[in-house]
Amino acid sequence: MRTGSEPVTARSALRARFWLSVWGLLWAVAGTVAFVLAGRPGWAAACAALWLLATVDMTMIVRHIRQGPHYQPGRDIPPYRPVDDRRTPRPPPRRPSKPSHP
Repeated sequence: MRTGSEPVTARSALRARFWLSVWGLLWAVAGTVAFVLAGRPGWAAACAALWLLATVDMTMIVRHIRQGPHYQPGRDIPPYRPVDDRRTPRPPPRRPSKPSHP
């Protein structure tokens, strides 16, 4: 069922992204080491940049996983409605009326 709010309530497969990030990190480290040993500083720098990018990505993924079920809900948690920023203001609280006897 489409609700029209999918981009707001979209979920990411964080654990899959984490393992893909680990895979990329391993290849970037291996490439950096291999190109340093082969004497190719340009390629080593490119692999080192990918290494940095994969590390930052992994850090953000782990941060989102640790933020709890609001950001990484399981199958048993239904989708949540987006927060409405256009809240209607509440009326001021009513003051008790004064007694009318003299």
